[in-house]
Amino acid sequence: MYEDAKEFVRRCPRCQCQGNINRRDAMPLTSNLQVDVFDVFHGTFSKNGDEYILVTVDYVSKWVEALPYPAADSRHSIKMFWETIFPRFGVPRVIISDGGAHFIDKRFRKCLADLGVDHRVATPYHPQTSAQAKTSNKQIKNILQKTVKAMGKEWVSKLPNALWTYRMVYKTPIGMTPYQMVYGKTCHLLVELEFKSHWAVKRWNMDLQSAGVRRQIQLAELEEWREKAYHNAKLYKEHTKRWHDKRIKIKRFKSGDKVLLFNSRVHLFGHGKLRSK
Repeated sequence: MYEDAKEFVRRCPRCQCQGNINRRDAMPLTSNLQVDVFDVFHGTFSKNGDEYILVTVDYVSKWVEALPYPAADSRHSIKMFWETIFPRFGVPRVIISDGGAHFIDKRFRKCLADLGVDHRVATPYHPQTSAQAKTSNKQIKNILQKTVKAMGKEWVSKLPNALWTYRMVYKTPIGMTPYQMVYGKTCHLLVELEFKSHWAVKRWNMDLQSAGVRRQIQLAELEEWREKAYHNAKLYKEHTKRWHDKRIKIKRFKSGDKVLLFNSRVHLFGHGKLRSK
């Protein structure tokens, strides 16, 4: 009888809906590894009162572009890409976004389709697809919270500084800063410009030939850095996947199996969601 009761509880739909999900019941981790810089962009919105920040993140270099807008609509999304992304970085191969109305609007999708961009929308049941953008949003928000005053009204003026700070921070997956990954050199900080400006002008700006040779060397090193960043990202993702997958149970589903559809956004099972897979 004990075994029968145990099996009954294990198969009870109501018990499964109310119980906690064990980490061992998760699915194997699937990593997205890209090679080209500015080839895959993630996009999402972060709300701040009555205004919004449109954030785009390059999957490889972790470079972030963010602009404040008064409304979250497709018109501002298109404006962001036409005025910032396309002119500076070219047309990306893939754009990954959430299912917000401003991203699935037919005008925005037509704009991307006309340029041959593959637009992929993250499903509500797997928000990890756009986790890169979510992580960047969280970090930029933390920087803004530390720099603005209590009322937070001047956050728009502090946004460029927050982006500068984010781009200068070392990223473990690529083994360097986003700025170094994109431009092939470290960024000159204000303190360096203040105390070394005379030395920089004397040594480089007055000798164009030496400055040109040095820049050629930097550009040659850039390809090596990007190759190194690719291998670092690959090793980082492989290590993360091994750590994640060794703690889960292997499950093999067949056509017609009944599964519970779990809403990972609110960590609840939906009622009446027992469907055939």
